[in-house]
Amino acid sequence: MPKTRSSKWKAVVPGLAMLLALAACGAPSVGNEDASDRTSGVTINVVLAAEPPPQALLDEFTQDTGITVNWVNIDWDSLQTKISAAAAANTYFADATNVDWSRVGQLGKLGWFQPMEDFVDTGAMKDDVPQLASFTSDGHVVGVPYDASFMVTTVNKDLFEKAGVTEMPTTIDDYTQALRTVKGKGVSENPLNIPFAAAEGLSTYWYETTAAFGGTVLDTQGNPQFSTPDSAGYKAAQWMVDALKEGLVPKGNINVTDSQGQQTLMAQGSVASTFSDYSGTVDTIYDVKESSKVAGDVAYLPTPGVDGPVANLSNPDAVGIPKQAKYPEAAAKFIDWFTSVETQSAFAGLDGPDKIYTAYPLPSHVSAVSKMVDAGKLSGGEELVTMLENSKPVFEGGAPTWYPKFSNAVYTSLHAAATGSMTVEQAVATMAKTAQDLAKS
Repeated sequence: MPKTRSSKWKAVVPGLAMLLALAACGAPSVGNEDASDRTSGVTINVVLAAEPPPQALLDEFTQDTGITVNWVNIDWDSLQTKISAAAAANTYFADATNVDWSRVGQLGKLGWFQPMEDFVDTGAMKDDVPQLASFTSDGHVVGVPYDASFMVTTVNKDLFEKAGVTEMPTTIDDYTQALRTVKGKGVSENPLNIPFAAAEGLSTYWYETTAAFGGTVLDTQGNPQFSTPDSAGYKAAQWMVDALKEGLVPKGNINVTDSQGQQTLMAQGSVASTFSDYSGTVDTIYDVKESSKVAGDVAYLPTPGVDGPVANLSNPDAVGIPKQAKYPEAAAKFIDWFTSVETQSAFAGLDGPDKIYTAYPLPSHVSAVSKMVDAGKLSGGEELVTMLENSKPVFEGGAPTWYPKFSNAVYTSLHAAATGSMTVEQAVATMAKTAQDLAKS
């Protein structure tokens, strides 16, 4: 399934702030003294927020390595709670589990995961796995990306063409004018989808919009780069709120999350574009005829910027080895296999229908995505390859340890600005002060 960020930080582990404070003071991370380096004849627990891969592939892995995989699927929020609780108590939870891009700063600071460069050749992956940079903290790779997720712009070309917009916009000004044309011609009363519900999806939407306006959210020290009206982040917030006031965005979007906007607005043809959508949504949502009314109409658009298309921001998931893993070497063999070009190509259906992984959005390897394009297995594949190659982290140097608190301030403030209980100026000031205070703590 495509990635959504609506409720990622609802689950909070008691005492996490104290743990972070200890880590900042140099508190050591204790590993599993009973860990075994055995890589055959063992069963490893792999815990991710996803359905398991096809059994045919898992059987092949076991046959080749002697490692049996016990796959456990836990929802994202519960999984993060379990990862943190086990690490804090220094108890075993899994041999391989999720590392989300937004938690890299925390996990790296706390030392809760093994440095992956000690187990697999991460250096050889860099050119073919652009999003590996999102999982590097203090020079160590916390996890290896197993999917490629990045923010993209999606457009219902059929609706644009009905309004007479036949040339797709390349700048933010042209994009805005195109939306006004779609609205003015009566093709879509409210053509733009922005998920203004107070949830993580609103934060990531603003990050991508900030990049489109030519700026960054935080510098490498965590200081806000969006405080003044001439900054990209301020302009992005103003553009988003103005779009709602102007009627480009449906009024009901005040309470719409990112996943709801995908399913009930874009997929039903009631809006014409989502400026910050997620890679893979065309194949997994919009072209699914059983649930979508716009199959064949929605395409990826190089995200418009001030002077032309801009880089897309990454928000992928990775898999790593907790410090308390019982079989870290066996887990490393699984991760090397699970994230390989060959396995990802099989997930995409290039090795037959019995190996297709329907829950898998997009390979993390550029070469695997290119194979899908060559085989005609990916809608908008050529555009996605270019976007993946040029994708970049939301935060250079990884998300800060205090990211959850910052994101909460972002989406609650932007939601308040959309409802009118705050001005954009007040919302941005609140967001900036939160970042400043957290960066000093």
